[in-house]
Amino acid sequence: MDIGNLEKQIGVQFKNNDLLLTALTHRSYLNENPSWKLDHNERLEFLGDAVLELAVTDELYAKYPNPEGELTNWRAALDWDIWHRAALVNAVMLAQISTEFQLNDYILMSRGEAKDTGRARQYILANAMEALIGAIYLDQGYAVADAFIKRYILKELPRIIENRLDRDAKSLLQEESQERVGVTPAYKVINEWGPDHARQFKIAVIFGDREIAQGEGASKQEAQQNAASEALNKLKWGQSGS
Repeated sequence: MDIGNLEKQIGVQFKNNDLLLTALTHRSYLNENPSWKLDHNERLEFLGDAVLELAVTDELYAKYPNPEGELTNWRAALDWDIWHRAALVNAVMLAQISTEFQLNDYILMSRGEAKDTGRARQYILANAMEALIGAIYLDQGYAVADAFIKRYILKELPRIIENRLDRDAKSLLQEESQERVGVTPAYKVINEWGPDHARQFKIAVIFGDREIAQGEGASKQEAQQNAASEALNKLKWGQSGS
């Protein structure tokens, strides 16, 4: 694997290539390659998440004179680990950002994980993005990590603020539906399937006796959020100018 090409794409020349390789190593890769000399990327992901939070906080404090509560919500919108701030949406966002330098082509994972191109891959990419930030921080220091975050992630802040992406979908749908049509959304389980360790749910969001949208997820909470997000999209609510 030519990690030199990745370094060129992200504009960072690593002093310690093992840090970059560790950031690219998914846990599943070690199961099939027990002789691999490096650890998986979860510790770097933990560190990168903290560096990302600090960089976002710096940016918000410097550029936005808004109250603390609003700044906290906006910061959380870029932290996909916080479920009640629409984690799935932000995992997708980080995964999309990673395509700007084809991060997916460099991640080391098991053959089984490599075949999955759906939501699981998005989480792997989002985790790898945070691990990469952690690796840059350890290798190059905060200033370089901050520059990387500004270049690829903080550019999303205006869109988050404009389109109110700091609000989770259920809360935003309830606020909009009460204001626009005087109705509180209800959620109904339509179907559930799969073994206990990998349960899947399909849930509908309902206004009165009218079904608005459906969503699926690995928990009822996730399915409700996805249903609410789909309802907002269908109704074109909570979007800029709507």
